[in-house]
Amino acid sequence: MTLTTPALLFPAISLLLLAYTNRFLVLAQLIRELNQRNNSGLEVVVKRQITNLRRRLHLIRSMQTAGVVSFLLCTLAMLSLFFNLAQLGSVMFGLSLLALVLSLLMSLYEVRISCRAIEIELESMQ
Repeated sequence: MTLTTPALLFPAISLLLLAYTNRFLVLAQLIRELNQRNNSGLEVVVKRQITNLRRRLHLIRSMQTAGVVSFLLCTLAMLSLFFNLAQLGSVMFGLSLLALVLSLLMSLYEVRISCRAIEIELESMQ
């Protein structure tokens, strides 16, 4: 493995972290809007959404953490390869890929929860 192999992940991980940050910002805005609702009869919907939003917040935090860990491990892999520690570099790169896969799986689950939140909103509109 050469130094450029882990370097290939840098743009992908950076874009992934940017996407996670955007998800977080949208979720924060949604929470603020939900907090401003004063419509009577929506209390049940709001309570259902709060549970959903909490779960999504925890997931996004975990996704971001796994993404940052992946980025750090990828950097350590490059550093190891730079210092001719090929085996350590390979292990770090493998761990980086594992953290990235974990982050992506959590992201997939968060998307499913997000879709459920939209279903709750649609139910309240009927």
